[in-house]
Amino acid sequence: MRYIVFSLSFVIVVLHLSCTKEITSKDFTIPNTFTSGIEGPATDFRGNIYAVNYQKEGTIGKITPDGRLSLFLELPDGSIGNGIRFGEQDKMYVADYTNHNILMVDMDTREISVFAHHPDANQPNDIAISPSGIIYASDPNWKNGTGNIWKITRSKGFEKLESNMGTTNGIEVSPDGGKLYVNESVQRKIWVYDIQNDGTVLNKKLLYSFDDFGLDGMRCDSKGNLYVCRYDKGTVVILSPKGKLLKEIKLKGSKPTNITFSNDFGTFYVTMADKGCIEIVENKL
Repeated sequence: MRYIVFSLSFVIVVLHLSCTKEITSKDFTIPNTFTSGIEGPATDFRGNIYAVNYQKEGTIGKITPDGRLSLFLELPDGSIGNGIRFGEQDKMYVADYTNHNILMVDMDTREISVFAHHPDANQPNDIAISPSGIIYASDPNWKNGTGNIWKITRSKGFEKLESNMGTTNGIEVSPDGGKLYVNESVQRKIWVYDIQNDGTVLNKKLLYSFDDFGLDGMRCDSKGNLYVCRYDKGTVVILSPKGKLLKEIKLKGSKPTNITFSNDFGTFYVTMADKGCIEIVENKL
């Protein structure tokens, strides 16, 4: 009888420890300093993190590596940002979904200009940049459950790569510039394409499909593994370039919208819509 009691106690202790270890993130910023529209995020060359909708819609907040938070800028003319990426060292690109723009921000002067505009785009929503400087944008129509993918350059503006997809959302380019990853939030699928020399895409294949919850922003680490935000599930899933599920990381909040890495890839930062803040995770993969 003693043995049985000890065994049950041991099981309870083990289960308790496993549950307490399940959440591996912690708050990087104070909750509710951003709106529920917190998105972005992106890391500059000095390690600062940027995310949209700090304190109110239409802004971008800046967080230093040690967690100091401040207003970086306000977007003009009713623009509201979503995805953020950095191209050249002094240029930030912002998906302005209300005015159907890709905005470019000079990081030295904070001057904002329209890099490209398309009046018939649904948004755009999230963006990725190839090593050659080509911007790719997801473009969901949430009401209809459809979406597009755009290729965007200074010379040609928005060029549609594919239409009539599911609700396109997270988008990423592999570190070597050879693959484009796009997910469909409602349909819970992640697609992979081969990027051609001219920036167009071919050979669409299903990389991974989920049975529940939603999908949001994605980023690749330096090895090409794909980190996917599982909206409403409160996790980040890590997939290999071949589509093998390597790990799933539990977050404190339930609605992760997007993710960015520190410059050494030792940590990653996740924007949380339900908490209005950014969570930080030590990257142990």
